Amino acid sequence: MRTIQFREAIAEAMSEEMRRDETIYLMGEEVAEYNGAYKASKGMLDEFGPERVIDTPISELGFAGIGVGSAMGGNRPIIEFMTFNFALVGIDQIISNAAKIRQMSGGQFNCPIVFRGPTGSAGQLGATHSQAFESWFANCPGLKVVVPSNPYDAKGLLKAAIRDDDPVIFMESEQMYGDKGETPDGEYIIPLGVAEVKREGKDVTIVSFGKIIKEAYKAAEELEKEGISCEIIDLRTVRPMDHDTILKSVKKTNRLVILEEAWPFGNVATEITYQVQSQAFDYLDAPIVKINTADTPAPYSPVLLEEWLPNYKDVIKAVKKVLYK
Repeated sequence: MRTIQFREAIAEAMSEEMRRDETIYLMGEEVAEYNGAYKASKGMLDEFGPERVIDTPISELGFAGIGVGSAMGGNRPIIEFMTFNFALVGIDQIISNAAKIRQMSGGQFNCPIVFRGPTGSAGQLGATHSQAFESWFANCPGLKVVVPSNPYDAKGLLKAAIRDDDPVIFMESEQMYGDKGETPDGEYIIPLGVAEVKREGKDVTIVSFGKIIKEAYKAAEELEKEGISCEIIDLRTVRPMDHDTILKSVKKTNRLVILEEAWPFGNVATEITYQVQSQAFDYLDAPIVKINTADTPAPYSPVLLEEWLPNYKDVIKAVKKVLYK
């Protein structure tokens, strides 16, 4: 095992797959000459050339559409958005074309394409650059949605996403690109749709994904000092969702807290809550608690932003609530 940054894990996954399959290419703003806005494609232009690592104008609708069309024609594009906030400009290509072309063509076309880039907040970037759209994309049949939380998972999941024959939304974070973690030297693949228990526990289950899961780890460390044992599940893939891993844990701990960086109305945590209460109601010893952002656009003020985002103190409070402490 060696220690690499999250951005290096992303670059390695793309490069390894591009060496394996010449139909794969990377397209997006600043991915080539600048080595990526977050240096997640560093060195790839030198290795693969401008025909496979392609800089674009600021035209998400255009290059998302080019990607969808070329995927239908037999390529396997990786389309990078500088942030998924900008994907809204091209969302018609994702929702109306990429997600639906297999069904609408009667199976004549598939669309093996990966749309990747950062999601959620990343400091004082204002309301329009701080949005989390995991639940939006996961709501659409035909799309798979992946949100890794560490370099190891990011590499293995991205390789699986690139090899998948359906469109995959692969969501990262500006605040994770510098995160370091251990990854193997050799090739490995993490299958989509499989959650992982990151921390074993017996008193309460905490489900989370993406960068916000760090707050769950902090809370678990603090709660352990008080004799409270938390089991933490990293979803890794939002859709398809691994219900079995969640249900197995809840049947053991009998309590569930869900931590998600998203607006509270109709989000991923809402879906998890429904699935657990419908399939494991008799195992619950307390109502499920979900922790989300405030129900407002993200503020620019650092003081307000701190209040807006969930943190480990919110997790501690929620855990104690389901434990009636």
